[in-house]
Amino acid sequence: NHHIRDPRAFKPLVKLTQEGDLASLQSCIHSLGQGSVPAVINKHFGRSGDTLMHYLGVHVEVYNNDYKRPLHEAASMERLDCVKYLLHEGAKVDSLKKADWTPLMMACTRRTLSVIQELLLHGADVTLKNKDGWSAFHIACREGSAAVVLLLLQHSETAWATESKTGRTPLHTAGTRLHTAGTRCEYRPDQADSCGVTPFMDAVRNGHISVARRLLEKHKVKLLSVSDGGGQTGGAARAPGGSNGAERRPGVLVKELRVDVNERATDLQLTALLYAAKEGHSSTIRTLEELGADLHVQDAKGRTALHMASIGQHAEAVSVLLELGLKNCPDSSGTTPQQLRTVTDHMIQSHSNM
Repeated sequence: NHHIRDPRAFKPLVKLTQEGDLASLQSCIHSLGQGSVPAVINKHFGRSGDTLMHYLGVHVEVYNNDYKRPLHEAASMERLDCVKYLLHEGAKVDSLKKADWTPLMMACTRRTLSVIQELLLHGADVTLKNKDGWSAFHIACREGSAAVVLLLLQHSETAWATESKTGRTPLHTAGTRLHTAGTRCEYRPDQADSCGVTPFMDAVRNGHISVARRLLEKHKVKLLSVSDGGGQTGGAARAPGGSNGAERRPGVLVKELRVDVNERATDLQLTALLYAAKEGHSSTIRTLEELGADLHVQDAKGRTALHMASIGQHAEAVSVLLELGLKNCPDSSGTTPQQLRTVTDHMIQSHSNM
């Protein structure tokens, strides 16, 4: 290795590096002997102290086919030293890769506070959203690290005030993973996404009874407000329970959460059953009946669930209610379900004549 001590021996290496001939560079380095490789790689040149890596002249904003920059990679791999170096060399802290993910979003998937803090100190924007409308705060809530969530809130007090393109808030996401994040922000506990799913429903579906109970008791979430497009209400939704992922029966969840399935809401005094009939959710009607819902309940106008299903022309829901024993009785104005629309008339009439 006597020639390694000679500064002139490094000149070919520097030349190959500057020319970008990496194949020849690699061959030349290994020809010096295995023991010489670390010395060559870590050799500092001139007054600047640059290494061969610096001589490569690679731009810090170089990207791959997914537009991922080195900063994205360093953030996702939790490499604080690389993050610091890239930022010092001028890497754009809010650069976007495919699907509009920022380095901060990538870092929030890994929960490393030091990396996230470094990005924030260099001006990373917490409010930016990816193509699905998710912000770094959404992602932090999904990953379930209270420390990361609190760090983002300390950096931006309004980080929580964001919705995805489907109307999901970080509280929806926190309901499935994080038991504390959503309780520190000013969310509306009954806020539904574009599918009608609320944070309460997400909590119940995923077996987080403590979260669901907190929403019920502290934030007064209403069972009525958690009906989704799939025909389930929050109290009736099936959810995996415990660590073994076994499904828990709806009745068990309702009993454990002390949910009153006959609770009324709005000026019309609607119950979950009336609302399910109004929306045509046949499976929910059956489930609520099993849970003890009052089938003959009337709203403020004296309308039954049969009126509600008839108004919406929900033939299947009308059939289910008739099967369960509801009759074609008039409301407070004397209007019967049969008179409301013609689509379900034949079904109601046939049962009336039985």
